[in-house]
Amino acid sequence: MSFFAFLGMQYDFQWSVLWTGERGQWLLQGILTTLRLSLTSWVIACALGILSGALRTVPWKPLRLLAAVYVEFFRNVPLLVWLFFWYFGVPQALPRAAQDWLNHHGPEFWSAVAGLSVYHGARISEVIRAGIQSVPKTLLEASVATGLSVLQAYRLIVVPIALRLIVPPATNESLNLLKNSSLALTIGVAELTFMTRQIETYTAKAFEALTAGTLIYLVLCLGIASIMGQVERRFRIPGLIARAGRAEH
Repeated sequence: MSFFAFLGMQYDFQWSVLWTGERGQWLLQGILTTLRLSLTSWVIACALGILSGALRTVPWKPLRLLAAVYVEFFRNVPLLVWLFFWYFGVPQALPRAAQDWLNHHGPEFWSAVAGLSVYHGARISEVIRAGIQSVPKTLLEASVATGLSVLQAYRLIVVPIALRLIVPPATNESLNLLKNSSLALTIGVAELTFMTRQIETYTAKAFEALTAGTLIYLVLCLGIASIMGQVERRFRIPGLIARAGRAEH
């Protein structure tokens, strides 16, 4: 407090508002919802990204075109628009049974999962494509020459190597997905940003609430970056990481 007084600030800091009453539980609930939303979306986005990224490099043009349409369609529309689309638009077109399921399992949460997944899946697809294109073509040719089909060569040789090469850019996409999950508050998902805004509304202590949210996001992102850094060091392939980075650009 003396430091802020030294700076001439007259604001009455009350950090206890973050944990007194129900507000500590709000913050914890917001963190858990953010992690659940981000993890669920990340798993689906990785599956979509790996599939479409691999399809963008196969010899068959119709499959490449299909994957390209997915990537260009979803990554070139703002994420906020996709959240609104999946929350306000898509449920109206679903069968009654699907609408009832959503209404009983949190339409806000699953709409946010859908929006984050398809958007970041398209972005991860480009990372996967760059990783696959950085794998020497001789590996694919040698795999086929040993009797593997093209599909088997991709599944057993090319994609596993590419996944080891794209850890650094994949880390950036993982961090972006976590941070972009904050946009889910716009459709009513009670994640971390939603809860910090709720604390600010009830206490009129915006500085304390938003500072807490900022620091929590910082800790979460640094934690993910640290884990992915260890994964990169564990699975890196000497001599190919730099090539993969150039391919991405």
